[in-house]
Amino acid sequence: MLEPNLSAYAPIVDRPIIKWPNNARVALWVAPNVEYMDFIPGPNDGKGGFFRNVHSRTPSPDVAAFGLQDYGNRVCFWRMLEVFDQNKIRCTVSLNEAILEHFPETKEAMLKRDYDFMSHGIYNNRFLNLLSIDEERAFFKDCVETLKRHTGKQLKGMLTPAVSPSPNTHDLMAEAGLIYNADWGHDDQPFPMKVKTGRLITMPYNLDLNDGTFNRFGCSPEYWAQCIKDQFDVMYEEGAENARQVCVSLHPSIMGHPSRIKYLDEVLAYMMSHDGVWQTTADDIAQYYMDNYYDMMVAHLETHDYSA
Repeated sequence: MLEPNLSAYAPIVDRPIIKWPNNARVALWVAPNVEYMDFIPGPNDGKGGFFRNVHSRTPSPDVAAFGLQDYGNRVCFWRMLEVFDQNKIRCTVSLNEAILEHFPETKEAMLKRDYDFMSHGIYNNRFLNLLSIDEERAFFKDCVETLKRHTGKQLKGMLTPAVSPSPNTHDLMAEAGLIYNADWGHDDQPFPMKVKTGRLITMPYNLDLNDGTFNRFGCSPEYWAQCIKDQFDVMYEEGAENARQVCVSLHPSIMGHPSRIKYLDEVLAYMMSHDGVWQTTADDIAQYYMDNYYDMMVAHLETHDYSA
């Protein structure tokens, strides 16, 4: 579980019941990771220079990793858009905000569809957990201002770059005006986090069934598709009593690949064929929870000590 100073423990079988609009059983949000990596990361220099440069597979430049990422942005992103449009999916883009500056065509395509944006940092190969508190505070300021300048949207949530939160991240998110943190895949519902100022909830992003996880371990796309449908079936059944949230987390260079794209279409069509599905964005789910259930859940936690 999360450390007690981040989020209280509360079993889902003993919580106030939550309901989505129109009594939907599940709130479905689809999160394509539209990412940008440095080819040769430079020194800390102000623009994104609130990060330390970190290399994963090889010393820089990592041509194989960069090429695959570039393929996702050049080709696979556009193939995925067709599938999202066909299934009437409004996405929550897990966005490396450098995309907005480097690829204006991608930016315009997302804005045309009124997608919401969950920041994934500026670049994907610069991590938060090596930063000082002042550097991280400046990072959040940069993320908020960059998104507003390019899209007109107010940043509400974040999945940190490469899921690399520091011990200060949750407090600094709330301080910067964000309302949800997607790093913590610890629940089937949003849930309050403990912060020094403001209010913040976890918005559980699906790392378990992330297409990148399956691809990394050599699992077939057929198996991924079946697992997504199996997960949905259980959550849909449970959501009849107490509503659930379902996240489908994707990467263009993986599920947008020509050998896999039909499986993305298959799982989206399957879920969208059910009644009682609120297909929406993480921003809207978080705001609805904040408006209707945050105070009720906090009051519940104040009168129930499950950790005793």
